[in-house]
Amino acid sequence: MALGLIGLFNIVGTYTTGWLGGRVRKKYILSCIYFGRTVVFALFFWLPLSEVTVYAFAIALGLLWLSTVPPTNAMVAQIFGVRYLAMLSGSRFSRTRSAAFWAPGSAGKLFDTTGSYDVVWYLSMALGIVAGLLNLPIDERPIRRPAAQPA
Repeated sequence: MALGLIGLFNIVGTYTTGWLGGRVRKKYILSCIYFGRTVVFALFFWLPLSEVTVYAFAIALGLLWLSTVPPTNAMVAQIFGVRYLAMLSGSRFSRTRSAAFWAPGSAGKLFDTTGSYDVVWYLSMALGIVAGLLNLPIDERPIRRPAAQPA
C-alpha cells in the first residue's frame, strides 16, 4: 500500500512542480523540495512508527520524490538551451541512478558497522539540507555563447 501511495503521489508532485515552474523560480522550488524531504525524513524518524505514519510518509515522499524532474529539466533548458537538454538531462539522470545504486549498499555497510540505520537517516537529513542550500545560489539566466566566427 505504501509503495502504491508513493507512485500515485509521484504523479501529483511531478505535475504540481511542473505547473509551479512556470510561476516560481525553479531554484526555489528545488530548494523547497530538498528541505521538505529533510522535514519528512525527520518526522518519520522521530515519530512513533504506525500504519498512519507509514502512509503519511509514503504520501509525502511520493509528492517530493520525482517532483525534482520538471524544475531541474526546465532549469537546464533555460540555462543551457534545449539543444543540450537531452545530453545534460541524461548525464544528470545517470549520476542520480549511480547514487541510487550505491546508496543501499552504503546504508547496509553503515548498519553492519553501527547496528542501526540511525546514521543513514541523519545522513539523509544532512544531505537534504545541503542540497536545498546548494540550489539557492544557482543563476538561472541563460548562458550567452558568442556566435561562431566564419573560417
